[in-house]
Amino acid sequence: MKLGLMLGYSGAQVHIDMDLVLEAERLGYHSVWSAEAWGSDALTPLAWIAAQTSTIKLGAGIMQIPGRTPANAAMSAMTLDALSKGRFIMGLGTSGPQVVEGWHGQPFTKTLTWMREYITICKTIFAREAPLTFHGTKYRIPYDGPGSTGQGKPLKSILHGNPEIPIFTGSMAPKSQAMSAELADGCLLTCMHPEKSEVLETNFQAGLDKAGRPREGFTLAPTVAVAMGEDLDRCRYALKHQLALYIGGMGSKKKNFYKNYICKVGYEEAAEKIQDAFLGGDRKAAVAAVPDDLVDALYLIGPKERIRDRLDVWRESSADLLLVGALDKPTLRALAELAL
Repeated sequence: MKLGLMLGYSGAQVHIDMDLVLEAERLGYHSVWSAEAWGSDALTPLAWIAAQTSTIKLGAGIMQIPGRTPANAAMSAMTLDALSKGRFIMGLGTSGPQVVEGWHGQPFTKTLTWMREYITICKTIFAREAPLTFHGTKYRIPYDGPGSTGQGKPLKSILHGNPEIPIFTGSMAPKSQAMSAELADGCLLTCMHPEKSEVLETNFQAGLDKAGRPREGFTLAPTVAVAMGEDLDRCRYALKHQLALYIGGMGSKKKNFYKNYICKVGYEEAAEKIQDAFLGGDRKAAVAAVPDDLVDALYLIGPKERIRDRLDVWRESSADLLLVGALDKPTLRALAELAL
């Protein structure tokens, strides 16, 4: 099992802890990952990191597809991959309806078709086997729809990039996970219960079967927050806030992929309470409704010995790459000692 370092996205100010990143590289971490929501983007931090590192892989987790055309995303991916000497991993995701419509101003419709077409176009650009043409539901290249001048020309990338840039998808919904296994090189998960791998593997196997490909080579990469310390309640506290946000607020009452997953791994009653409280404006009650054992299952918390035991559980799961949210070098070192 490999380890990656998840940096996430910035708060009010952009800050990248390069000492932490360099320590992860020195310790043999597989990759470092940045993200984007509706503030800092996912790619600029990776370019900054690429210039100051030499071996650690650079993962975008995720690039929001409503914010970029497929061609623009492919151009950025090829450029960053070339400048980093082949270290880039392209992570793609739709995000949710609140961000897609409220920030990017795009309709949140036909998301599976959207992702399928996006991946197909990016792979076509990477391959450079012919000038780009694509006629789908979301994209028509060259564009020939309303307002077209009729002067669009099929083009092939000037840059001879890496045709094998890995593509991961951020997928929490079952059908999206199946498509990830069918088309992509890996799947990024915001959360995963390591003792309930079958909930996910059923979805992935459907996609693998459709593509006629083996499970080997497809990377399952959940994000796992880490809070090391003797006081379990204190370790759980911030993570309960995070879970309350995702289960309660990352989506609407009708569509919340994180909440749906938590229900499927046995926490339906708690998930309903969390969402009702969060959407009702009582965030304190939402946090209080997060069960201790849910935090313990999804994250690595407590003393080093307890984390060692939980890592054994993760090794028995179907996860291939743990993207750990560690905030300090001692925690990075302890995890490397236990897992690498």
